[in-house]
Amino acid sequence: MRKKHHHKKKPSLFKKWTGKLHLWFGLSIGLIIFIVSVTGALYVFKDEIENFTRKDVIYHNEQNIAQKQILPIRVLEKSVDAQLQEKFKIHWVNVPIDKKMSYQFYWYEHNTEAWNYFDEFPIYKLAYVNPYDGKVLRVYDEKNGFFQIVKTIHWSFLLKQDWGKYVVGIPVIIFIIMLISGIILWWPKNKAARKQRFSFKWKNIKSWKRKNYDLHNVLGFYASIFALIFSITGLFYAFLVVQAMMYVVFSGGNTVFPDFSHITTKAPIEARNETTLDKVINTVQTKYPNSYGFSVDLGHPHMDDHEHPNFSVFVKHLSYSYHKNSSLIFDENSGELLHTRDHEDKDLGEKAVAANYDVHVGSILGLPTKIIAFIVSIICASLPVTGFMIWWGRRKKLKKAV
Repeated sequence: MRKKHHHKKKPSLFKKWTGKLHLWFGLSIGLIIFIVSVTGALYVFKDEIENFTRKDVIYHNEQNIAQKQILPIRVLEKSVDAQLQEKFKIHWVNVPIDKKMSYQFYWYEHNTEAWNYFDEFPIYKLAYVNPYDGKVLRVYDEKNGFFQIVKTIHWSFLLKQDWGKYVVGIPVIIFIIMLISGIILWWPKNKAARKQRFSFKWKNIKSWKRKNYDLHNVLGFYASIFALIFSITGLFYAFLVVQAMMYVVFSGGNTVFPDFSHITTKAPIEARNETTLDKVINTVQTKYPNSYGFSVDLGHPHMDDHEHPNFSVFVKHLSYSYHKNSSLIFDENSGELLHTRDHEDKDLGEKAVAANYDVHVGSILGLPTKIIAFIVSIICASLPVTGFMIWWGRRKKLKKAV
């Protein structure tokens, strides 16, 4: 019997130009996408790694704490200042709900004149402190720490954040176009092609070119939906319009994000004293005994010139995720609670905006989503490599044919 010859159908003009676009974009931003994907993958397990490497200071190991008092916050602050003698004031403190955990004091300054990351943040340090005796257990220079540098490469290539975020953001927009064009190119024409596109059928395949092609196609397809989610949640940080769109879509058409900046201090300045902040801390601890912890701005550079005419407190309810949070506003003079906005009070738009970070880094449901984020990031890093190799292999083939 004679074998039938199957004539390969020529791709349509649309697919041909989609292919060209996919290739040109890939060659122009491949390296950037590779770097952004690798740094994203490295950052995914930051908390797990730090919880392990810092476990001896995350917990202060003070004995008999039931009989002991935590020092007032301003006393702790003075003690930490005296021990470390930084030329900058402490900016904020993270207060854990678990009494066995250390307080975390942060120094953080932002110089908007600088053009690169290292000059833009004169200091970003963290001290773990025993709140019962005020002793500094250990100091970390977060600014020069591995994860902070990885994050900043991912975010702005170590350039000034204001415009460095576009150096990453614009290629990510192109990457989204590539994901969509990739799905168009991948889409099988018939049943026979469909079988090949969903899995690796390498039993009798020796050619590395074929294996590489399958790696690009099959892995690219499976990762594409997650890659789109990670790309869009990443664009959220580069483009204000993405934040606005996300809020409008999820809130069902609301165009104004809730704003509580009009809530201001009512008490006279004479009401302010050394214990005002302790009153604030005690209120939060009593109100949210089951939360993970909260951050309090110690408010030195700006509290006195009244840029912020109140105290804002951010409460984090889960250890692994930021999306479930509460925002509280206190009178900066009397320490009275002026306003509360809990997770339950927020509309779906606010909840989506609050969840953006956790979706982006994969921490939204804890470890399972982090593993997905890690695998997808690795696949995204592989796509420019396997894509380049497909192009290089075809280029050599064309040269031979000439």
